[in-house]
Amino acid sequence: MRGCLFWPLPLLLLFLQPWEIQLQSAGPRCYTGPLDLVFVIDSSRSVRPFEFETMRQFLVGLLRSLDVGLNATRVGVIQYSSQVQSVFPLGAFSRREDMERAIRAVVPLAQGTMTGLAIQYAMNVAFSEAEGARPLEERVPRVLVIVTDGRPQDRVAEVAAQARARGIEIYAVGVQRADVGSLRAMASPPLDQHVFLVESFDLIQEFGLQFQGRLCGKDLCAEWGHGCQHQCVNAPGTFYCICNSGYKLAPDNKNCLAIDLCAEGTHGCEHLCVNSLDSYFCRCRAGFALQQDQKSCRAIDYCSFGNHSCQHECVSTLVGPQCRCREGHDLLPDGRSCRVRDFCNGVDHGCEFQCVSEGLSFRCLCPEGRRLQADGKSCDRCREGHVDLVLLVDGSKSVRPQNFELVKRFVNQIVDFLDVSPEGTRIGLVQFSSRVRTEFPLGRYGTAAEVKQAVLAVEYMERGTMTGLALRHMVEHSFSEAQGARPRDLNVPRVGLVFTDGRSQDDISVWAARAKEEGIVMYAVGVGKAVEEELREIASEPSELHVSYSPDFSTMTHLLENLKGSICPEEGISAGTELRSPCECESLVEFQGRTLGALESLTQNLAQLTERLEELENQLASRK
Repeated sequence: MRGCLFWPLPLLLLFLQPWEIQLQSAGPRCYTGPLDLVFVIDSSRSVRPFEFETMRQFLVGLLRSLDVGLNATRVGVIQYSSQVQSVFPLGAFSRREDMERAIRAVVPLAQGTMTGLAIQYAMNVAFSEAEGARPLEERVPRVLVIVTDGRPQDRVAEVAAQARARGIEIYAVGVQRADVGSLRAMASPPLDQHVFLVESFDLIQEFGLQFQGRLCGKDLCAEWGHGCQHQCVNAPGTFYCICNSGYKLAPDNKNCLAIDLCAEGTHGCEHLCVNSLDSYFCRCRAGFALQQDQKSCRAIDYCSFGNHSCQHECVSTLVGPQCRCREGHDLLPDGRSCRVRDFCNGVDHGCEFQCVSEGLSFRCLCPEGRRLQADGKSCDRCREGHVDLVLLVDGSKSVRPQNFELVKRFVNQIVDFLDVSPEGTRIGLVQFSSRVRTEFPLGRYGTAAEVKQAVLAVEYMERGTMTGLALRHMVEHSFSEAQGARPRDLNVPRVGLVFTDGRSQDDISVWAARAKEEGIVMYAVGVGKAVEEELREIASEPSELHVSYSPDFSTMTHLLENLKGSICPEEGISAGTELRSPCECESLVEFQGRTLGALESLTQNLAQLTERLEELENQLASRK
């Protein structure tokens, strides 16, 4: 069977070079590098004296081909039979002559063949630091060469496996009667490179010349198991690992670590340092650009690019340009446009009737005929009287069923703050879409409960938005006496409230103006996409008192407070009697009171002046 060395190639040479003269003439000494080499020699009774002498000469010749020394190859020799005897340990000699002298003095034991015992001794004793083996951390190869001629009388497989697990490389050389199965059980893998079998001791020299050339020319890196992460470099009898550019060898001398030039702290990068092959480069954090010096960073002025489209102001941030509105304005969802801030919706304004945003603040308004009180929020009171109220509710497709239910709930909340009765407030409801439908007229229901129940029963129409048609229907029909409106000579106020969420599909101008000409006080409530111009055209003047708007259906309940104060009816006295505004009466009484007071004050002043004139006249008369 053929075999070759892994890194302890010198071992093979040991077995392969039988005679001193042949080894000396084979060429110059081969420098294999540091190696801890232990020979385990079978000296059992089956090895005849002349055979043992042949093996002795073979060992001496092999020593002369090795670069022995404390810092090179250290050699130890063990012989065994039924017991184990150390001929000399690894650390005993540093000179070849001393080793040869010890080998020549060996006396065979000539007993049994306890090969397993010999392997255990080599593992636990011969390769210990106390015996001269170099520490494991120095990674010096440990090689055990077993030369035997027979079958072991003890178990070898288990103890050999333990030795291999400890990093010992085992070569098994069998001569003549050796058991091949035992040799394979002892040797390290691959077996074809670690198991050798020769027919007799006389033929050992034939292998010497065959493997001597391979000892110095072996490509150890090509063998299995060098473990280098990047590159393996051959050296005489050994190898070592090196790393690619930009890496350094790890403490295990096999793996490679990236050289972290940034960690040295001399890079000068203002923000981030990034390692690259054999070098590094600087990088800036998001929102910054690298300067010409390739080290410092400058904040990117995204606004200077001129593509921000901000209506008011542009502000550069780390993530890009952001728009900002001037004080008193809010940014719209498009992130660019600005709208005047509605302070009335943003704060708890406390206005009893209506809140109006004005500049960077707000102010409270009262309905026509009522005055703002000293607290700037409440209005003086008017007593409830008669009013005919017609509600025009948008039932178009854009409202949607769920929002239409919110509209009906909103209408019922209006009903809650009115005095509904045949003599007080009468309410009628008209729904419009592509057509107009009277849900119930002014004179049908006499209580708030009846009105609210009827409102809840209204069914959603859907389809278009014909607001102009609805206004015409209200003017021509809803306020007629046939529909329950009270005669005009009773002077009962007529109020129309239009509720819509979008642009009308027909013209509203004619019938919006006609409604006001007919004396109807018009209110317009818009939600969502309602058009402000249309709301103002529908509503009476001033528009800030008669127009209300909510961004969506879920927040429109805040309009109730405005409508509560807006629909403040005048007091009715009786049928056939002209109704007068109590607020106007109060103003007249107040004016009369102030006038009478002023007249009384003038009278008193005139009397005092008359008395003073009489005194002066008397004084002049006495002087004469």
